[in-house]
Amino acid sequence: MFEPDPIRPDVLPEPARYAVFGHPVAHSKSPFIHRRFAADNHKAIDYRAIDAAPEDFGVALARFAADGGRGASVTLPLKGIAAGLCRTLGEAARRTGAVNTLTRRDDAWHGDNTDGAGLVADIAERWRLDLRGRRVLVLGAGGAVAGVLFDLLEAGVDHVTIVNRTPERADALADRVAEPARVSTAYWQDLGTLGAFDFVLNGTSAARHGQRLELPVSIVAPRALAYDMNYGEAAIDFLAWARATGFEHVHDGLGMLVEQAAIAFRIWHGVRPDTEPVYRELVAGGG
Repeated sequence: MFEPDPIRPDVLPEPARYAVFGHPVAHSKSPFIHRRFAADNHKAIDYRAIDAAPEDFGVALARFAADGGRGASVTLPLKGIAAGLCRTLGEAARRTGAVNTLTRRDDAWHGDNTDGAGLVADIAERWRLDLRGRRVLVLGAGGAVAGVLFDLLEAGVDHVTIVNRTPERADALADRVAEPARVSTAYWQDLGTLGAFDFVLNGTSAARHGQRLELPVSIVAPRALAYDMNYGEAAIDFLAWARATGFEHVHDGLGMLVEQAAIAFRIWHGVRPDTEPVYRELVAGGG
């Protein structure tokens, strides 16, 4: 349990301050997840959601640090900005240029990215699906996609095709990976000519902005996996399309959210929590 103050045994230590930053962020399940992890592992934390528009994020993060903030999760659309606010970066954050986990070290921020490891853990460990040899279509080229691309390649996928409504962003991301034999880009309007894929990953935020993805049936290979990095209402349209189109495996990003949070929790607290009870509670409507 929590360690009492040795001078005043009746006083518990002040909870360490953590937060999730995003815009919008009221929908985030991160406060529930981290509070559950903390309770399960006997850690005293104060974890809350802080809404910060991109132009205000730097000031909001500095205020959080001044108030004793020790770590923060970062979600859309702030992951790229967060990388620029860090003094040091972990390998995944450095490679991707996107940060989803901030840790206060020596009066400065250190940035990590746990998204890719969380995605692979959800697919390979929770759902027991082999990623090796898959031909992958990635929809979107923002910070969310950047955060997982390297991990997908390391997990053994055969080839990744990135399609984004702004082709220049897809090209820039492919150039960052610098593996032309395994990563290519295509125009959105050419989706119907690209053939079938074993794995279609939706990394766009279209549904959050009231937009619908128009996707051709021809991209679906037998026994294919459809995965939306979003969860909740933002994933409904893509997942409904995937089920109606004939994907054998259809999953949203809730498991990825829990797994990447568990890795962040380990960075902050030195212990990796058991994710399955929290995931099951979220699926059942908790949080």
